[in-house]
Amino acid sequence: MKLAEALQIRADLQKRIAQMPMRLNNNAKVQEGSSPSENPQELLDELNRLLEQLEQLVVKINIANSRVVADDGTTMTALIARRDTLKRHIDIMRGFLDAASDLTPRHTLTEIRVISTVNVAELRKKCDALSKELRELEIRIQSLNWTLEMD
Repeated sequence: MKLAEALQIRADLQKRIAQMPMRLNNNAKVQEGSSPSENPQELLDELNRLLEQLEQLVVKINIANSRVVADDGTTMTALIARRDTLKRHIDIMRGFLDAASDLTPRHTLTEIRVISTVNVAELRKKCDALSKELRELEIRIQSLNWTLEMD
């Protein structure tokens, strides 16, 4: 199985696990004399199976990631760490730039004038450069994911 396939299976397991709390809560109580739409014990058993599968798969993925080395000698783990850091940096910058760009218009000359404390255009260019780096990094990671065969 390719690493990319394992990642897709992991995503599917995570989605199925994320649905379990609602399914369990919807069947936790019923009106006396009624039956739940799904058997809570079967749901709990399914949750345990899904979590067990996810844990085993994540271990395999992490082991595979620790063994993968890109052409430039960078490990997959380092690439993933850089990707996660870039995503966080971009999200924070976009939020900040949105706030800095939101200048309240004045209706009269006596109203307080609100100005940005930073050069928004310059910082947007930097944010765009980070976004480009992230896109290129995602392509590298995906390429490696589809070439690596897992044990």
